[in-house]
Amino acid sequence: MTTIALSDWLLERLDRDRGPPLYRQLHSLLLGAVLQGHLPAGAKLPSSRLLAKELGVARNTVIEVYENLRAQGCLEGRHGSGTFVADLSVDLMVEPPGADDDTRPPHPPPGRKAPELSRRGQALVRGARFSSVQWGAFMPGVPDVTEFPAQIWTRLHNRHWRRPIAERLSYAPAGGLPALRVALAAHLRAARSVRCEPEQIIVTTGTHQSMDLTARLLADPGDNVWLEQPCYWGLRSSLQSLGLALHAAPVDTEGLNWSAGAALPVPKLVIATPSHQYPLGMVMSLARRQALLEYCRQNRSWIIEDDYDSEFRYGTRPIPCLQGLDGDGLVVYVGSFSKTLFPGLRLGFIVAPPGLAEAFARGSAELYREGQLQQQAILADFIAEGHLSAHIRRMRGLYARRRHCLLGAVAQEFGDQLEILGDNAGLHLVLRLPADIDDMAVARTALAAGIVVRPLSRYYGHDADPQRGLLLGYGCVTEAEIASSFARLARVLRQHGA
Repeated sequence: MTTIALSDWLLERLDRDRGPPLYRQLHSLLLGAVLQGHLPAGAKLPSSRLLAKELGVARNTVIEVYENLRAQGCLEGRHGSGTFVADLSVDLMVEPPGADDDTRPPHPPPGRKAPELSRRGQALVRGARFSSVQWGAFMPGVPDVTEFPAQIWTRLHNRHWRRPIAERLSYAPAGGLPALRVALAAHLRAARSVRCEPEQIIVTTGTHQSMDLTARLLADPGDNVWLEQPCYWGLRSSLQSLGLALHAAPVDTEGLNWSAGAALPVPKLVIATPSHQYPLGMVMSLARRQALLEYCRQNRSWIIEDDYDSEFRYGTRPIPCLQGLDGDGLVVYVGSFSKTLFPGLRLGFIVAPPGLAEAFARGSAELYREGQLQQQAILADFIAEGHLSAHIRRMRGLYARRRHCLLGAVAQEFGDQLEILGDNAGLHLVLRLPADIDDMAVARTALAAGIVVRPLSRYYGHDADPQRGLLLGYGCVTEAEIASSFARLARVLRQHGA
């Protein structure tokens, strides 16, 4: 597609009268063109100035769209050359059949020995499952960042940057900005029934860092760790890189089944998602929660509770966290703002047990030398003034409508032929597939058709017999797009025998 053809193609599709804001339309159209192959890998895009002139829009609009698509991995800038479409075939969640697992560098010239990664470095890279695409139907786990209250955030941002406090441009104090810890403690007590004081909160850059710090402080290399089977792939990679012995603990309709895992070695750490198991979506029952706490108390084990998106429940109130039931200081509570606000904020938190709070704060300061105090100050005001709670309430309603649309689209195409799991909460549901359908092959074909899905089998360990299915996210796809997007996915599924 040439520059002129691209401009004409976009002009035919932009609705300046009744459509969404031009920024959102342009972003959606370009993203679709990349995902559907209309703009192939390596294609050069027109300059922001030229495209803005051709479309009759502000240049800043085009610049913002280009920067957003670059951040999502769809475009790449080459210094002095321009903006090009990235190669999205390198999507390790749906890697092609027969992909070479060898992570060694290319052969060096004769006589020169090539440097090699460490064994754990090779394992980390070989097992990486990140995606180069982070937006669009039906990318799971991504909120609608276009609905973020940017005007409120900008007003708070300007408040703190008009006359910045010198100390907030330096490194962060141990544990994070005190004002944010106070605001977070109040919010978590009210919204999630967390039992905590501000001193127990450790501000981090997100769940990955929270898990890394907790595992380093509470476990030594070789210690046994129970992970839910299936679970978030990034967590498995992070813990393996620390030299921990990982064991798959089964889940059933009540969540992590500690009694079925009793045949496993006694764990030093148990990592669970009790309020919304990831990725299958079941909720751990009260009886199971109490039994797990008792098992860990008797065996001197720690529990890390990953409460990643429990604010979004549909039809019922959010379920109180496991930490609120803990009377022995066994639970380390981990959360972030990636789902409630936007992933690029890169702010999360730990609620440490009372007796370990100071050690967690000191350990974080020693390992990571934190900063971002201005961002923390803005977030503290955002929470304290009630904007976070209001935003969550509004988005809960929005996501509920999108969930309803997606369920309707599934029913329209397949009736009750395909089982749906985990649709009562969060930002995704799981579409179960027959065992003889290769969900990774489905995901590859869907990506070529401009649809992003994650294969359920990739969330299981390498030695597991995985269920087959697709994770379908509805957070970042509008109601107007859901039916047509799922219709395209349905054609792919039928192509593969569903």
